[in-house]
Amino acid sequence: MLMGYLGLFLAAFGAATLLPLQSEAVLVGLLVSGHYSLWWLLGIATLGNVLGSLVNWLLGHWVEHFKQRRWFPVSDTQLAKARVHYQRWGHWTLLLSWLPIIGDPLTLVAGVMREPLWRFLLLVTLAKSLRYAVLAAVTLHWVLIPR
Repeated sequence: MLMGYLGLFLAAFGAATLLPLQSEAVLVGLLVSGHYSLWWLLGIATLGNVLGSLVNWLLGHWVEHFKQRRWFPVSDTQLAKARVHYQRWGHWTLLLSWLPIIGDPLTLVAGVMREPLWRFLLLVTLAKSLRYAVLAAVTLHWVLIPR
């Protein structure tokens, strides 16, 4: 049983980084098996996913140290424009961090834009925990409850 929880944590952690992994399928599979606690599954999936997003935030902080290098993919002008957009929509975009494809880059951009860690963790935890809770509720309602 411990391996199931560990597998979910690793899948959730990896899925929140820029790696193309799926934590939702692992969560649903473990939930449907009936051998795992719903609350432990939700907590572990959320923790892994938030920590993976934190890695993106840290990479965002770190990558800007290289902006003067020739190979850096973003010019100072583009970075300034991104800052203006981030200041407009800013930290609220982190509520979309649960979305596939765009969610992970949003957490990286938050690091580049120096989003305060406390607000980053609060918004990302809220978004990701709600996503897993909705997924679990749908699974319990449509898959596990006989009709």
